[in-house]
Amino acid sequence: MLARRKMSCGELAQKVGISAANLSILKTGKAKAVRFSTLESLCKALDCQPGDLLEYKE
Repeated sequence: MLARRKMSCGELAQKVGISAANLSILKTGKAKAVRFSTLESLCKALDCQPGDLLEYKE
């Protein structure tokens, strides 16, 4: 989604209000949980739906 929106990670982190380090953890899939407020902010900033960002893996 970042590439589609031509947005850098730093720019997205600033728009969402989280640190670049926390965004990196989310981006690499190492996060154990995501707050709904953070997910909502990401979707607003990227103009997408949660399903565009999340993927289920066993």
